This record gives sequence, C-alpha cells and structure tokens, in this order.
Amino acid sequence: MTAPASTGQLRMVRAADSLDIDLDALQGLWSEEQYLALARQTNRLIEFTDGVIEVLPMPTRKHQAISLVLVLALLAFVRPRGGAVFYAPLRLRVRPGAFREPDIMLLCDARDPRNQNEFWLGADLVVEIVSPDHPERDTVEKPRDYAQAGIPEYWIVNPINETITVLALEHDVYSTFGVFRRSEQAVSRLLDGFAVSVDAVFDAE
Repeated sequence: MTAPASTGQLRMVRAADSLDIDLDALQGLWSEEQYLALARQTNRLIEFTDGVIEVLPMPTRKHQAISLVLVLALLAFVRPRGGAVFYAPLRLRVRPGAFREPDIMLLCDARDPRNQNEFWLGADLVVEIVSPDHPERDTVEKPRDYAQAGIPEYWIVNPINETITVLALEHDVYSTFGVFRRSEQAVSRLLDGFAVSVDAVFDAE
C-alpha cells in the first residue's frame, strides 16, 4: 500500500489493484494494533491518540538541516557516555493508546529496557522542531503528552521565532528551564555540560 494522503481526507491506495480505501471513516475506532500495522506499511510519519491517527507533514530540507545539527551534537555528547540518540521515523509510546513521532529522542543509557526495536517505551529527552502547519501540536499538545509519559526533558526548537525552549519535568508537569535565542548557547538541565549554539541550529543549511 502507498502512504496515506496528507490532505484533509485520509486515504490509502493499495498498489496491487488500485483499491482506494477511505481511512477517515475509521477515525476514533483504530486500535493500537491496527495503527501499528498501518504504520508498518508506509514511510510517512503517523501519530496515534485514542483511536485517531494523524498523518504528519513531510519534513522540509530546513527542518532536516536543523535536526541534523542537533542529532550530531547530542550524539557526540551522549554516545561516549553510553547513551543512545535516534531520530524520526521511530515511534515513542507515551502511554497505552498513544504514540508520538519525536524528531529526536535520547536515552542516557543505551541498555535501558525502554530502548525497543519497533517503538520506544519512553525516553529521557525528546526534541521537536515546530512545524508551521500546526505549531500548537509541538508547543501545547506534545508537552502534555511527554509530561504524562514522565520524560524528564523536552526541547521545543521553534524556527518561527528562532527560539529553543527547554522544559524540565517538575512534579509531573513541565516548567521552563530556559528560553534560548540567537547569540546564546542552549543548555540542558539533564545533560550536565551539554550546550549547542542557537545560531548554528537556525543557520543550518
């Protein structure tokens, strides 16, 4: 099957016989098992919440350039210390019945049992690059999900206003550890000693 369309209507076309399947009719009814089966059939990023699937827009070159700067910086810091860093597409199960596709996710210990093959069962740090199609997904909805999942740190990298917001988990909700702008270094509370230039992130090509 081909990937679901990213237009208002959610459809899938089976290549073998051009069968056009309307997926919108199933919204609210998807099981976790059906979502995972669908996700295995496409290279599109698909998120899942309580029976509803959402097809995310394909990343732009600029999005990928920003992601690459951050992935390389995090890898250089974490891997020598025994950690693991991965980037989308790789699903994260934030709770039963809900999966997200973070741009980047990290575990301080690569041997952590949450580091599963098909999807991770948690993370120590996640990064999302704000998508202009629906900024609230990354700035409002995902902080709620990642806090509920108990993820200690969440970075919101926002090309719209060129800020990096680092949120730290405090008593099951996020508080702002720092908002970093151009000419500054974005730093982590979790990863003591880690820093990345905000200019380098947003000037990435």
